[in-house]
Amino acid sequence: MESPNKEIHITVKSGSIVRTIILLLSFAFFYYIRDLVLVVLAAVVIASAMEPFTLWFGKHRVARLPAVILMYLSLAGVVVGIFYFFLPPLLNDASNFLASAPHYLDSVSVWDPLQKDSLTESKQAVQSLSQDFNQSRQVVSGFSSGLSLSQVISNVRIAISSLSQGFVEALSLVFGGILSSILIVVLSFYLAVQEDGVGTFLKFVLPDRHEKYVIGLWKRVQAKIGLWMQGQLILAVVVGLLVYLVLAIFGQTLHVGNPVLLAFLAGVFEIIPLFGPILSAIPAVVASFSEGTLTTALIVIGIYLLIHQLENHLIYPLVVRKIIGVPPILVILALIIGFKLAGFLGVLLSVPVATTLMEYLNDLQKNKLPSPTA
Repeated sequence: MESPNKEIHITVKSGSIVRTIILLLSFAFFYYIRDLVLVVLAAVVIASAMEPFTLWFGKHRVARLPAVILMYLSLAGVVVGIFYFFLPPLLNDASNFLASAPHYLDSVSVWDPLQKDSLTESKQAVQSLSQDFNQSRQVVSGFSSGLSLSQVISNVRIAISSLSQGFVEALSLVFGGILSSILIVVLSFYLAVQEDGVGTFLKFVLPDRHEKYVIGLWKRVQAKIGLWMQGQLILAVVVGLLVYLVLAIFGQTLHVGNPVLLAFLAGVFEIIPLFGPILSAIPAVVASFSEGTLTTALIVIGIYLLIHQLENHLIYPLVVRKIIGVPPILVILALIIGFKLAGFLGVLLSVPVATTLMEYLNDLQKNKLPSPTA
C-alpha cells in the first residue's frame, strides 16, 4: 500500500514579519541610545529613593517643591562638606597607603611565589596610581587651604597633564561623564517634583494594556528601593564610623594606619553582601601583617569579624533581607553584571532591576497557583 506524499505548508503572515522587524529595530534603537536609557533609569531610581522623604515632608505640611529643593540643597551641602573636609584626609591616606603598597606586596609575595611577573606589574601599577593620588591631593589641598585661583588652576593643569591614562579611564568609568551626571540630576529633580512623577512617566511610555500592572509593580518596587537605599546608607555610615573609631584608637598598636581610607572602604564595600566585609578587611590585615606580626594581623581580623557580626545580627537582617526580598547571592550577581555592562550606573541600577525581576517572577508564580474556587 503506497503511502500518500504529505506536503507540509509553512505560512508566515505579513503581520508576523512586520512585528519581528519592529522588535529588532526597537532593540537596535535602544542599544544605540543605551547611555541615555541608563541615565533615565538612574534618574527614576534616584527620584524613587527620595519619595519616602518627600512623603515625610508632606505629612508635616511642607509642599512638594520646597521639600525636594531642600533635599537637593542638603545633598549638595553634604557633597561640598565631603569635598572640603573629608576628601583631603582621604586622599592623604590613600596616597600614604599606595606609597607603602609595594612593601605590602613584597610581604605577601611568599603566599604566591609563582607569580613574580604579575607582582612586578602590580607594583608598577600601584606606583603610577600613587603618583596620580599625590597630584589629586595637591589640587584638593589648594581648594581647602585658601590658595589663590591662579594657583589652584595651575595645580589642576599640572595634575591633569600628569595623570595616567588608567586613572582618567577610572574617573570616566565612575562618573560616566559630566553631561550624564547633569542629566541625571535634572531628570531626577523633575521626576521628584512632580506628583507621582515616575508613574506619569511610565504612563507616557507604556502601552495601555500593560499600564496598570507595570505601575502597580513599580509602586511595590519603589517602596523597597527607597528603604533599601536608606538602609545601605545607614550600614555604610555605621560600619565606616566603627572601623574609623577602632583604627583611630588602636591603629598604632596594631600597626594599621590610614583610618580614614580604611573606614571609607568599609562603608563602600557594604553594598556587596557577604563578601564586602572580607574585601574591606584585606588592606588592614595586609598592612598589620607587613608592619607588625602575625598576632596583630589576627587581632585585626578579629576586630573586623566582630564589627561584621554586629552588623549582621542587628542591622542587615532588618534592612536588606526583609525589605527587598532578594537573596544575597543574586544581589552579588546583579552588582557584577551591572558593573560589567554599565560601570558605576550599572551598579546603581543593579539592585533595583534585580528587585523588579524578583517581584515580577513572584507575580508569575502566584498566577500559576490554582485559584481557591477551582
